[in-house]
Amino acid sequence: MVLSGNTLYGTCYRGGTSDAGTVFALNTDGTGFAVLHSFPALPPYYTNSDGGGLFSGLILSGNTLYGAAYSGGSSGIGTVFALNTNGSGFTTVHSFTGGSDGSRPSAGLLLSGNTLYGTAYWDGAYGHGTVFSIFIQPQLTMTSSGANVVLMWPTNYAGFSYAGYTLQSTTNLGSSAVWSTNSPAPVVVNGQNVATNSITGSQQFFRLSQ
Repeated sequence: MVLSGNTLYGTCYRGGTSDAGTVFALNTDGTGFAVLHSFPALPPYYTNSDGGGLFSGLILSGNTLYGAAYSGGSSGIGTVFALNTNGSGFTTVHSFTGGSDGSRPSAGLLLSGNTLYGTAYWDGAYGHGTVFSIFIQPQLTMTSSGANVVLMWPTNYAGFSYAGYTLQSTTNLGSSAVWSTNSPAPVVVNGQNVATNSITGSQQFFRLSQ
């Protein structure tokens, strides 16, 4: 379990609405028990959206809890997830594939900066598990809209703020490339940073820089 103020946060391997485990909160005096998240059912191939069957506890950063699930996910072999302490904002940060990333995480996580670290029990290059890291970075998307190109990235994700990122552009990707701050500046719309550029004859490349 993990303690914040007078509240304990923990996990259950089974139980909940679908018998796939829960994340719960409890005051240190025994009052205020609440199920923050009940993991969805694990069908015959153990695949679902969130994970399930939690062996390990949680870590806390700000108002966000992070944990690892032994089963479930898109391949049925585990996930790393994030969840706000009030039970909102559940996010599957990673679904294990059983390839180079490993499978079946059964121990807790560590957090340093914007990077989560952990271990997976099985698979990896030699089939005996992995030590992994997950760098939580913003994803830049680009879509066309009439005579404009619209670039978007989230203001935050899984408890990590992206306030320190700047959208930059250049006309080439060679060794002589000069990256400059994109104009116009982005505006925030529904939790997304949005920058709208007119499409011109010159090619443009974009990146997020911190």
